[in-house]
Amino acid sequence: MIASNKPLSQTSGNEIADQAAQGADSAIKSTQRYANDALNTLSDKVQEVRDQAAPVLNRVAEKAETLARRGVDAVKDGSQQIREKALRVSDSTVGYIKDEPVKAILIAAATGAALMALISLMTRSRD
Repeated sequence: MIASNKPLSQTSGNEIADQAAQGADSAIKSTQRYANDALNTLSDKVQEVRDQAAPVLNRVAEKAETLARRGVDAVKDGSQQIREKALRVSDSTVGYIKDEPVKAILIAAATGAALMALISLMTRSRD
């Protein structure tokens, strides 16, 4: 990198050091420019990806919110249907008891006896 027209033997140590320092300085500046250009390009790409991703993320969030609302509505509808069925069963049970009181008492007694027998068997098997 010696720019002088002098032969190497006539060039002083200081001139060689100055020329080496200039060459190193030039290389550093060139590397800095290249790094800055690369970082600017990378920054532009990141911004471009961010700009493209934002609408997609917004659509995904909207769809998730819609699905969550549908799920909540489905649970509400299901619980309402269960409530209505329980009321119908309760009403029909009351109606059956009014129409057939003796049969209802015998069925209740038989069910109670069966449950007591089952509980008794379960407690014996533990002992």
